[in-house]
Amino acid sequence: MSRFIFKTILVISLCVQQLVAQTAFLKQQLKYAHVAQAKKEKWTAISENLKAKKIDVSNFKILIRIFKEEKLLEVWLKSKTNSTYVHYEDYAICRNSGILGPKRTEGDLQVPEGFYTVNFFNAFSDYYLGMQLDYPNKSDKILGRNPYGGQIMIHGNCVTIGCIPITDDKIKEVYLLCLYSKGAGNEVAVHSFPFKLTEKKLENAKKQYDKNLVGFWTNLKSVYAFFEEKKQIPLIAVDAMGAYKIK
Repeated sequence: MSRFIFKTILVISLCVQQLVAQTAFLKQQLKYAHVAQAKKEKWTAISENLKAKKIDVSNFKILIRIFKEEKLLEVWLKSKTNSTYVHYEDYAICRNSGILGPKRTEGDLQVPEGFYTVNFFNAFSDYYLGMQLDYPNKSDKILGRNPYGGQIMIHGNCVTIGCIPITDDKIKEVYLLCLYSKGAGNEVAVHSFPFKLTEKKLENAKKQYDKNLVGFWTNLKSVYAFFEEKKQIPLIAVDAMGAYKIK
């Protein structure tokens, strides 16, 4: 057997294993009571909305954008084969924790600011349903203090200590969208901002906040502005100083 054929077989085998694992993950989640109830109540309407927006129901990517000051959670979607995201829906964040600014250590009650992915789906959450962010990321570890804290969730039940809560009714929709995106093998991206990072808002922030904090927000603005203009998620890196860079 040639090396090329062997590599081809190996790649195909790994892809099949990944597909089987993704399918098993989705099927298992849908067996859980709160997830099954969410699908029963919400999936028909979600499917119709996806089709109306020309989103492939079977394979789409999702971006969640969080704006703390506006108490807003935006959902953006795109079919995997499309180049740009389309706006799906806005959801109200129903309770705040901490103040504007990133999370830097355990117990500071802050909601993180930066760029994350969902790394865990909690179908048994005390807050109806929950999705955990991969906080702390590389930037958080450079700029923060150990212990950094963790278990930052998007969840229901309208209570929070450093998390992002929406109502139980709305978490059913957001959880299902993220679940089906993940089940198709796509990363669930979460961008968390203090507010909509327009030039005017940043100029006003300079009059109210420490220059280091405004500098951090200005760094976040590069990714915010990229998405605003192109409706695409850039490749994001972190340098040795903890600053985000667009590759």
